[in-house]
Amino acid sequence: MARQSRTVPVALPADAPASTPWFRNLQISGFTVTVLLLIVGALIVLAPSLRILVEQQQEIAELERSVAEQQAVVEGLQTDIDRWQDPAYIEAQARDLFFVYPGDITYLVVDDGMTIDDENAAVSTEIQTTSIDWTRALLSSIVTAGLTDLPADQLVSPEFEGVE
Repeated sequence: MARQSRTVPVALPADAPASTPWFRNLQISGFTVTVLLLIVGALIVLAPSLRILVEQQQEIAELERSVAEQQAVVEGLQTDIDRWQDPAYIEAQARDLFFVYPGDITYLVVDDGMTIDDENAAVSTEIQTTSIDWTRALLSSIVTAGLTDLPADQLVSPEFEGVE
């Protein structure tokens, strides 16, 4: 037969405060203290191992990322290998290097887009000389570039006498 507990109301003394702190009603047994000490001890013992575990997980994630990058590089190289297996691609690459089949005639057209279409442009028949001493201008440019604190967009070319 189970025993029933009875609660009996207890009257508080007249000089007792209306509310008592919560920790006064706390009852700690020896078993509770032992379990808490075991938990604290386990945390102290396992903390270094947990730290090592977290570091290893981070290292594994970094290595997996590195492996994924390397696999992407390998896939790109495999694509290049597949391209080089195609005879048309090889021929196109050889033609870019100016290789031709025997008997073919090649023409190399050089046009940098600077051709003048104006037929009325005057062409001088006399030899012209410049009035700028290029060695002095070069030395001045080197010295200015080496000693200035100005940004590049504020630098101007040096002025020389006798130049329009």
